Amino acid sequence: MPDSQKQIVQWFPGHMARTRRQIKEALPLVDGVVEILDARVPLSSRNPELDSLTGTVPRIVILNKSDRADPNATKVWIRWFQEQGQYCFSADCKSGRGLNQFEPIVQEALREKIASNERKGMKGKALRLMVVGIPNTGKSSFINRMCGKNRLKVADKPGVTRQNQWVVCKGSNIEMLDTPGVLWPKFDDPAVGDRLAFIGSIKGTVTDPETIAVRLLSILKTDYADRLCERYKVTPEDCELEPFELLTEIGRRRGMLVRGGEVDTERAANMLLNEYRGGKLGKLTLERPPREEADG
Repeated sequence: MPDSQKQIVQWFPGHMARTRRQIKEALPLVDGVVEILDARVPLSSRNPELDSLTGTVPRIVILNKSDRADPNATKVWIRWFQEQGQYCFSADCKSGRGLNQFEPIVQEALREKIASNERKGMKGKALRLMVVGIPNTGKSSFINRMCGKNRLKVADKPGVTRQNQWVVCKGSNIEMLDTPGVLWPKFDDPAVGDRLAFIGSIKGTVTDPETIAVRLLSILKTDYADRLCERYKVTPEDCELEPFELLTEIGRRRGMLVRGGEVDTERAANMLLNEYRGGKLGKLTLERPPREEADG
């Protein structure tokens, strides 16, 4: 059995300092920031450094992959972000569902900038937005959906490094600056690393799949036992087992046996993680806003 208690998920990508610098250098060139989060783990999938990096720049938060998240929980999260002074809505960037809200929200979020442009005789001037998001939250899907896969590149802007790319939203006066996905230097809360591993934002080479699957099951068997019973034909009594024993039972029910009749728990773990990430377990949200958690 993997040591699920001691192994801490960490990732220290070498490009992070460079990306952080790129964001700081680009901020004077943009009117607002679009932050793409995963609706299943909204808080864990956001970069906490953005608050200090972006300061008072208007921010629009998109809870992406909402088709895989609990819709009631998503509504709570939207209210929570709005209470933090940020514009927020949910969408599925891959299919485009919900993205019709984007341009009206941009107009509202940047209304002061638009009015200022009009006073200066620059009505219709392009609105420039920087798009940020950690890996695997759907930033590329969002840009492709809004700007088209064969999107037009805007001429280079002064002060922007070559790794960044300006693109034009089709049918609008919105220009977006694509930035590399970036995580932060360390996870103060190990549970954040776990949640990012659950959704695939951290590469599988960082930790073994059994460890991650066991940690995911410790949440699912408490909050979504009915989904486990339905998907894997386990019983409510099985969901009372320790997570690794439950993983073993799931593997047995799926016939994942090796010589001698033992369960191939690594194969079972990979299957569980892939099915969770693919939405086959239903619409699940693995964390709630801090205040709600504090209120119990």
